[in-house]
Amino acid sequence: MSLLSELVEISREVGADPSLVLAGGGNTSVKEGDRLWVKASGAGLKTITEDGFALLDRVRLSDIARSAAEGRFPEEPSQREAAFKEAILSARLEPEKGQRPSVEALLHHLMDARFVVHTHPTIVNGLTCCTRGEELARELFGDAVLWLPYCDPGVTLATAFYKAIQERGVCPRVVLMANHGMIVGGDTLDEVRQRLSDVIATIESNTPKATEPFGPVGLVTEENKQVLVNSIAPALRGMAPIVVFSDNTEANPRHAERSEGSLRPKRSRSTPARFVHTDARMGAFRAPLSVPQSQSLEILCARGPLTPDQIVYCDSFPMVFAPREGADVVTDLQKGVSAHREKTGSVPKVVIVKGLGIFTLGDTWSAADTTRAVFEDAVQVMARATALGGISHLEGRNREFIERWEAEAYRKNVAKGQSARGRAAGKVALVTGSAQGIGLGIARDLVEQGAHVVMADINEYLCQTEAGLLCDEHGSGRAMGIPIDVTDAASVESAVALVVREFGGLDLVISNAGILRAGSVTEQSPEEFERVTKVNYLGYFHVVRAVAPVMAIQRRANPEWWGDIIQINSKSGLVGSNRNFAYAGSKFGGIGLTQSFALELVSLGIKVNAICPGNFFEGPLWSDPENGLFAQYLREGKAPGAKTVDDVRRFYEAKVPMGRGVTVADIMRAVYYLVEQEYETGQALPVTGGQVMLH
Repeated sequence: MSLLSELVEISREVGADPSLVLAGGGNTSVKEGDRLWVKASGAGLKTITEDGFALLDRVRLSDIARSAAEGRFPEEPSQREAAFKEAILSARLEPEKGQRPSVEALLHHLMDARFVVHTHPTIVNGLTCCTRGEELARELFGDAVLWLPYCDPGVTLATAFYKAIQERGVCPRVVLMANHGMIVGGDTLDEVRQRLSDVIATIESNTPKATEPFGPVGLVTEENKQVLVNSIAPALRGMAPIVVFSDNTEANPRHAERSEGSLRPKRSRSTPARFVHTDARMGAFRAPLSVPQSQSLEILCARGPLTPDQIVYCDSFPMVFAPREGADVVTDLQKGVSAHREKTGSVPKVVIVKGLGIFTLGDTWSAADTTRAVFEDAVQVMARATALGGISHLEGRNREFIERWEAEAYRKNVAKGQSARGRAAGKVALVTGSAQGIGLGIARDLVEQGAHVVMADINEYLCQTEAGLLCDEHGSGRAMGIPIDVTDAASVESAVALVVREFGGLDLVISNAGILRAGSVTEQSPEEFERVTKVNYLGYFHVVRAVAPVMAIQRRANPEWWGDIIQINSKSGLVGSNRNFAYAGSKFGGIGLTQSFALELVSLGIKVNAICPGNFFEGPLWSDPENGLFAQYLREGKAPGAKTVDDVRRFYEAKVPMGRGVTVADIMRAVYYLVEQEYETGQALPVTGGQVMLH
């Protein structure tokens, strides 16, 4: 195995362990003579390949290290960082690849070990972020470990390391960096693994255990938790839109336009809102920690962040919100977000709701989830640092440097990649009946067009399987499969609550769940008729009843926002259907509901429309060999003279002027039209190939 292959192995190993690395952080390297392979900035260790490493000239790196130690770089931080960036880029042996080496490349070069692994273990950072960190490190490890006081990452940190080596006369194989993490070196992978394990085990065994939470908890009753989540998450989502420019970067909120006293940035209503991920279980607040009740998480966070990663992914300060009994949650949140923005210059990425949990915001589900993970890790680090003697926060100039640091902004943007693009980019969509057939086709197309899609179906296993396949192809969080029985109001409400907890709200709801039972009016049982009516008619009501309040809150928080509810109806909702009265009746009723919902909900910023497709011959509704409509209609004699299901198919295709059944692509053109148009609501749009023509 080549050295580079071994580097990929250890990189993926540590990158897959969230106790060592979060948010694609950390970096690794390997040396071979005068060459150094180091992780390229923005590459994630968990999935890195050989192409994710930049190849550098160590002779040139040695020159850079001497220049830095001799003070040849500018003193002014922005000029110093710009000069260092150019110097490191000049050391590349393969500049044509366009890679930017890790900002810690020089430190990796100086470490006297073949393999170097830089991680941010939660257990270790409990010590490195402790006020007694240096003293404890000396007690636990003696001279075997080098302690570096906190300084700016990059050239300043590398220079401090260079001078420490000169003073000691020998380069240690383990370095603990205050408020930063740990570096371990070794000449073999097993040596690196053993050192990493030993340091973590030693610190863990010497960290006192405690069970008390940060400050008081339980300020919100169990019964009121979901009510608050259903209000807070969509309100935050509406208050924190992204302003997207042509270069696909997020606008600086300090420069956002204000209108009518509002602090919201102006945006078109097609611009996607942020995603809000919640943890309403209080898990992050119950970190093991024995402190006075006055040491609340709010007080601790107000003193500043702990690490550069926390600043980059969570911002320096979270917003703290205390729900007031009997008060209007949305109004109070608007005031809180405005105050936070005036103080910090940006909308919050983390909102701590006292007694409830944390809400994290991001421009994708993945980004919001990363913020959650990093912040919860910071809480665990605070707990451990407190147990060891006290928390060392990044304050003043140290914090402000990271906030302005171009290298961290670059790393984050590269790691994030381009935002999803397409006609549904940034939208959160709920599609019922999406485990198969038209519903599955709709869900797939929405994901391909940039949406995050919740696939809800009574067939939970199939739904989750299909959602997993979409995530494998398009990224984590882009699809989620959940169970739903649209005939059961409680099931629908539970499903919508889950959507809100995971994504923060809804932009588009496709009410697609439906069944069909053909038969003569004199032969069909009342139970079959009732079942069709419950799924197709009552189920549509249950869905709209559950989603409308959530969507209305987003509108309250952002009056420029519009949402869409679309029922997948049928041509049988426009004209009667022989021996198919239960289905046709439920679909006729669905159009009545659509028109009535549209009249009521337009004032809440919700358009309600229906699509009436013709026959979708390729899906299981028609083609299932046992219970599909071809088989049912053959038994019922609906296709005169038909002897086989193929005869039935040809009979129905002949009814369509276009000569074929409807496809998912046909339906999606109608979906995107209804979402993108700004003037119609309450419409039933035929997609029938001319089989049904309105007049």
